[in-house]
Amino acid sequence: MRLLDPAIDDRDRAILRLLQQDGRLTNMELAQRINLSPSACLRRVKLLEERGLISRYVMLLDEKAAGLPGTAFVLVTLDQQGRAALDAFEAEIQRHPEVTECCLLAGTADYMVRVAYADSADFERIHTEILTQLPGVVRVQSTLALRTVKKTTALPV
Repeated sequence: MRLLDPAIDDRDRAILRLLQQDGRLTNMELAQRINLSPSACLRRVKLLEERGLISRYVMLLDEKAAGLPGTAFVLVTLDQQGRAALDAFEAEIQRHPEVTECCLLAGTADYMVRVAYADSADFERIHTEILTQLPGVVRVQSTLALRTVKKTTALPV
């Protein structure tokens, strides 16, 4: 897959791929891997940041090591779909660190929520004390992941 921006060339794509794999690469290491001078490499990285292609650098925790081995995907249906109802739900869900992702959907449910949890008691708490209490929620349908087959934050560039 190719980025649609014609100003992005193969070296820029290589920079993006490498930094998605390891955001801790030094500019020197990155420059060596893509066969550029460190100054030229740094200029390209800065341009990619300015264009918004590189939005931030983060560290990822291992869920099991952090004591949160469980993942649930929860479909949430609201009683209304107007802007005020969506805004209220979205504002409130931001307050809950157990929710690691939330997407507005087109379909029978309004949102898909990804939840990280420690064990069944923890998920029950999240379900009954958080998810069902969010503004406008009329239905919550949970699916628990048995095993993660693929998980990446990297986009194809």
